[in-house]
Amino acid sequence: METRPKAERRLSLSVAQRERPGRLLEGVKMKGKQKQSIFEPLAPLEEEYFSDSTKTRRLPFRASRAKIKYANTYRLESYNKFRDYLVRDKAQAILTNKLQQDKYDAVSSPSLCASISEEILTATKEMGFDRYKYVVSVLIVEKAGQAIHVASRWVWDVQRDSWVSAKYETETFIALALVMACYYE
Repeated sequence: METRPKAERRLSLSVAQRERPGRLLEGVKMKGKQKQSIFEPLAPLEEEYFSDSTKTRRLPFRASRAKIKYANTYRLESYNKFRDYLVRDKAQAILTNKLQQDKYDAVSSPSLCASISEEILTATKEMGFDRYKYVVSVLIVEKAGQAIHVASRWVWDVQRDSWVSAKYETETFIALALVMACYYE
């Protein structure tokens, strides 16, 4: 068997094969018992090849298909842990500001609950606790001499997950805000 340097062992390509970028070349190289097909890489396309209308049509399509890959950090704790006392104070301030002069109204209470919960959620997210997902629930109940029990059930990580409640009471209603912070790896 003839021994030549690696550079000389490559199959020789004809001019016609070199002009077809990205196509399977006819030559097949044998290494041991496995066949290895040889591909020639695609040649980069010139900017002048595409018209302006083609460029604008293709760019958004490529950007939408791009997938971002993140490297593993192997970090289990967050840099900025959830501090319940900050969230409790903020939720209490939002309840006080929104409900200070209001009276109970059964028609407007659901939309008021939704707006207060959105405001508490955005305020909590702005605090910048990393690696947490939040659930905010606001209840407004009319005072009519009745008792109320609120219960929640969660799959909970005691070391990392936390919750906060804030209450505001007037002559006609009671408002209760619950914020659950679930650690997300």
